[in-house]
Amino acid sequence: MGSAPKKLGEAELEIMQVIWNSEGPVTSNYILKELQGSRRWQLSTLMTSLARLSDKGFVSCDRSTGCNLYSSIVAENEYKTGASRHFLEKLYNNSLQNMVATLYSSKAIKNSDVEELRSFLDELETEHFGEDED
Repeated sequence: MGSAPKKLGEAELEIMQVIWNSEGPVTSNYILKELQGSRRWQLSTLMTSLARLSDKGFVSCDRSTGCNLYSSIVAENEYKTGASRHFLEKLYNNSLQNMVATLYSSKAIKNSDVEELRSFLDELETEHFGEDED
């Protein structure tokens, strides 16, 4: 995705999540049905968003079957990695510690979240350095 990742708006992200969670290419009607609980869209609104996602390079449209089939071009993890990195750089001067400290001091995360994070980091460290180095 390059150094400046393209951004997804909130609605575009919801569409991409439907596509990412599907087993393969999907139709616009499938996407519309999956978004029913969160969006009350007309098909024309969805089609405009899909065209925008295509222009941004996030989806491709296969028209060869007589039914438009949409597939993701950008993998979910690739997008999340770029968006997370950009978020951390812009809001927290590239400091994960600053982000966690801000969230903790504003009570946006609880002690149990910190413990969960600590366990996760311990697990990563164990995997990286190995357990049997006594």
